Amino acid sequence: MGFFEKLKAGLTKTKNTVFSQVNNLFKSFVKVDENMLEELEEILIMADVGYASTEEILDKLRDRIKEDRINDTDKAYDALKKILVEMIGEPEPLKLNTTPSVILVIGVNGVGKTTSIAKIANVLKSRGKNVMLAAADTFRAGAIDQLQVWADRVGVELIKHSEGSDPAAVVFDAANAAKKRGADVLIVDTAGRLHNKKNLMDELSKINRVIDRELPDCDRETFLVLDSTTGQNAVSQAKEFKNTADITGLVLTKLDGTAKGGITFSIKKELDIPVKFIGVGEKVDDLEEFNAEDFVNALFEA
Repeated sequence: MGFFEKLKAGLTKTKNTVFSQVNNLFKSFVKVDENMLEELEEILIMADVGYASTEEILDKLRDRIKEDRINDTDKAYDALKKILVEMIGEPEPLKLNTTPSVILVIGVNGVGKTTSIAKIANVLKSRGKNVMLAAADTFRAGAIDQLQVWADRVGVELIKHSEGSDPAAVVFDAANAAKKRGADVLIVDTAGRLHNKKNLMDELSKINRVIDRELPDCDRETFLVLDSTTGQNAVSQAKEFKNTADITGLVLTKLDGTAKGGITFSIKKELDIPVKFIGVGEKVDDLEEFNAEDFVNALFEA
């Protein structure tokens, strides 16, 4: 099964709960009018698209209907799909051009951070990259062992210390190992302690200082992992993290387990941070780089 098919299957809950209503709405109206647009507004808000994003979508749709003199619901439907793709924007390529490059991964416990790290490693490895992991979440019980299991499964090296050790010391060793072994990408797991922002901030700035010193000119990405099933709470969480870290991309997990896939639109609107990866299943290959057009088509396609 190709990833688009997996994406379609993974988005079934969002599609069936929400976007089938959008399809039915456009079929049930003979011409485009304000009643139809009001019903569309209600459906989008219920889909966790978010109030501000929904208003923007509808404003753009009204403008397009006016400019292009659209009366036909099929044309309005196509216009809506284009607006949704435009709202998310063009996919931003990964900035991993140096050897090594670094990906810092942050996110609260329970969002699927560790499995996402393994899945990203798997994607990069399948593209011929030599990937190494660093277990710098030394705070959560079992985090290091869990990452080791995934590293073995994917077939990549893991640099680790014992539980409770200094995360920056792990990153120091991992940066030097990456240089010595010619790793293309070093992926660093970090502790997700959002409830204690000062600790998290101190820890991340210490890790960043180590990377600046040991790998001074490396390309660097900082990914925030969010659990799609939490809907608008994921947006609030991302805002909190944005105040703490220089996030370059988002990883949306568990899209297959939710009807709240609409948060993808509100995240882009409210945070202006690109979604870099999406996960639509438990398997190691159920994560792929995000593409707005594929995402919207998967939501609308029968």
